[in-house]
Order: sequence, then structure tokens, then C-alpha cells
Amino acid sequence: MSDATITPTSLNVSRITLLSVAGMLLLAVIWGLSIPITKLGLETMPPMVLTALRFGVAVPFLFLFAIGRHRIPLRVLPKVAALGLLGIGVGQVSQTFGIAEASASVSTIISAMIPIFIVIFAAIRLGQSVSLRQKLGLAGAFGGIALVALDRGGAAAGVIETTLAGAALVLLSALTIAFYYVWSVEQTNRYGTVTVAAWSTLAGFLAIVPFALHEAATTPFTVEPKAIASAVYLGLAVTAAGLFLWLWLLRTIPARIAASVQFLQPVFGIGASAALFGDRMGGLFLIGVAFVLAGVALTVIAQRK
Repeated sequence: MSDATITPTSLNVSRITLLSVAGMLLLAVIWGLSIPITKLGLETMPPMVLTALRFGVAVPFLFLFAIGRHRIPLRVLPKVAALGLLGIGVGQVSQTFGIAEASASVSTIISAMIPIFIVIFAAIRLGQSVSLRQKLGLAGAFGGIALVALDRGGAAAGVIETTLAGAALVLLSALTIAFYYVWSVEQTNRYGTVTVAAWSTLAGFLAIVPFALHEAATTPFTVEPKAIASAVYLGLAVTAAGLFLWLWLLRTIPARIAASVQFLQPVFGIGASAALFGDRMGGLFLIGVAFVLAGVALTVIAQRK
């Protein structure tokens, strides 16, 4: 879950320090572990309940950091609320349901497509043409996703295999989250990322609460410490702390350097998936990973130039 709407000014490579490099690695770990941790929470908690609990944890901390920042006029709140419905009500909910039907490693790789979709949606919104290199990157990444989803060597014994429906839901999530970032540019430029994130997250959280309550009432499950810990990690570390660490990096080092964490996230995500769930990497999976990462590199590097 990265933020593509903030760009630093007057920064140069000479300002990169050991602390900023450590911050990049920490952020890559935090965001890279998000899908495996979600998978862990889903072992004992249903998807809507886990998602609602995650953002219920995140909202207070987002508003705590939003104190003293920009205020949003009442006339803008409906637009910001719509962002929350899109990003959380569709994007995060579909991701959680998708992870329930897909291995953590497959979900991690599909989610790595988000930077590509951001570039494509931004080009469409701004009326810019998509370069041949970006088209090749998109095609290669989609081909990689197909290989990853079709691989059956990555399912460990006792762990649910990836279904096409699960892969499709995670892909829908990546598309929706990317569109959320591009759509939010105008509002974040005017009122600040933290303020918009706080209000849109609140709106998305309130929208899914009734569905989570219904799921809790109709789906038998037990509240276990690992599910609670997963929700707290996702809400506090991934959603809240991750956002502020990302913003700090953008004030400290060039955006093109900070954005390189998106190439490290899948590495940590796949490693955690193998450690937590015993996901095995079949030949098609490894080839697919290479195609996805190459596609992301082609698309994003072309866009930066």
C-alpha cells in the first residue's frame, strides 16, 4: 500500500543517508508483510471482520496525526468519502476476500502490479500517451500474473490452492487501489495526504461496518490472539505508520529512490509466505515473478524518464 501522490522538491541523491536507507528497508518489510499477515489473520477470522477491525485500528491514529493539518471543507467531504468507499469498500475488501482464496505468495506478486496501474491510470487521466515500453511492461506483467496464478507447485500441503476467483479478486484490488491513488491526487494536493487519508479511511470503515457485523453474526469463528495481532499490525503498522514513514522518505530522499521499495516488497512478502505457510515456488511461479518485476521496472522507469 504505497502513496503515489506526493513528490518532493529540491532533493538530490547526496542527501541519502544510512538512516534513510534503513527507513526504506523498514518500509519494504512493513508493506511486504501485509499480505502474509492478512493470510495469517484469515485463518481464524472472516474477511469482512478482519478488514473492519484493521481500519478500526487505523482511523484513530490517522486522525491523531492529522491534528493541526489542513481542514477539509464540508462540500469536499462527499468526494473524500467516495475515495474511501472505492479504496476500502472495494479495493481492500476485494483484496482480503482474494487472499482467502489465493496463496500469500501469489497475492503478493499480483499486488506488485499496483505501480503499473498507477502509471496507466495517470496517463489516461492526464491525456498522456502510453509509451511502447510501458505497453510492453504491462503485457509482460500480465503474462507473469497468468503464470503465477496457473502454477500449482506453490501450494503447500494443507494450504488452500490459489483459485482463479481468488487471483481475480486480488487483481481487482490492485486495479482499484491504483485508481484510488490517481483519483485522490487533486484532493491530496489541496488538503494534504494525511488529512485526506484520515477522512477517506473513516468513510470506508463506516461503510463496511454493517457488513462486518452481519458476517460476525452469521459466520462461526473464534477470536484468537493471532487474528487480533494481524489486524493491529495491518491497521497500525501498514496503514498508519507505513504512510508516515513513506511521507518522511519523500521529504528526505528523491522520489525515484524512495519508490524503489516497491521492488523489495515482493521479496519480503514471498519470503514470509514461505516461512509462515510453506509456499513452494514452482517453475512457472518463478518465471512469472520475473515477468511481473520486469514489467513493473519497464513501466515505472519509463514513466520516470
